Amino acid sequence: MTRARLILLALACSCLLSGRAPEGPLHAAGPMFTQIDPSADIERRLAQLNPHLTAAQLARIQLAILRYSEKYSLDPLLVTAVIEVESAARPWARSPSGALGLMQVMPYMIRPMGMAGNASTVEANVEAGCRILAGNIRRLGEEDGISAYFWGSNIRGVTYLNRVRAARERLRRELES
Repeated sequence: MTRARLILLALACSCLLSGRAPEGPLHAAGPMFTQIDPSADIERRLAQLNPHLTAAQLARIQLAILRYSEKYSLDPLLVTAVIEVESAARPWARSPSGALGLMQVMPYMIRPMGMAGNASTVEANVEAGCRILAGNIRRLGEEDGISAYFWGSNIRGVTYLNRVRAARERLRRELES
């Protein structure tokens, strides 16, 4: 996602949160804006997963996915797929083992990162999850990196990897249709 797209998305979110309509179109002509943009499909998928999310919450989660997938060089569809598998887009999710938020980050994982904010806030949680996932992929390659997001260093199967791949593929198909 380019800086211009992030600015346009931030403008759209700002308008959504303020309740006012944007002035003029939120798109521009030119090659940068003719590429497939996953934003609408990400927001739609989040709403399908969790119909209790408000429009403002959907926009906030989508912006976090786009911002941090860009920052950590991840496919936003992969990040969305991890969120689908980990929490079904429930920012308040807490696992029996103590993992928190959309990306089910363990608090002990986020503390050494020195990140601002609470591990369960949307932005901190998505950033921490993206940082962990990107580090895993850099060290282990995509398949093992995704698996290690769930299993840690002792990968014991491919079920999690297959669930994330299936969720990502569903999103990709929606984008292409």
